[in-house]
Amino acid sequence: MSELFARIKDDLKSAMKARQTERLSTLRMLQSSLKNKEIDLKRPLTDDEIMDIVTTEVKKRRQSAEAFESGGRPELAEKELREIDTLQEYLPEQLSDEEAAAIVQEAIDQLGAESRKDMGKVMGVVIPRLKGVYDTTKVKDLVLARLS
Repeated sequence: MSELFARIKDDLKSAMKARQTERLSTLRMLQSSLKNKEIDLKRPLTDDEIMDIVTTEVKKRRQSAEAFESGGRPELAEKELREIDTLQEYLPEQLSDEEAAAIVQEAIDQLGAESRKDMGKVMGVVIPRLKGVYDTTKVKDLVLARLS
């Protein structure tokens, strides 16, 4: 069992003992997603795979929060945002927009990219470096801003 998976299990037990119902339900959902992936792969997950799953769950919550907000249900959106806070405890510290922009600019300079035609090359270099530490849905906008 990976360190991250063990930490999630320990935090789940702590939330159960402390009767933190919202945190407990979030961690149970995460543990369920992790176990399902392990069953699919027929092997234990690595920490990188766990972080990918946590990132996916954060994206789902972010989309749900936006949908609830636009649907006039701010209390449900707030619940989703609290779940995001819980899930982000298991991700590395997130980079700021400026730090991500610097990485994008470095990749553009390294590849000699000049126009939008080079966007695929830049994205191929940048996405692996930012995966897990920056919202990769924003990377496209950063790259386009630099190449335009």
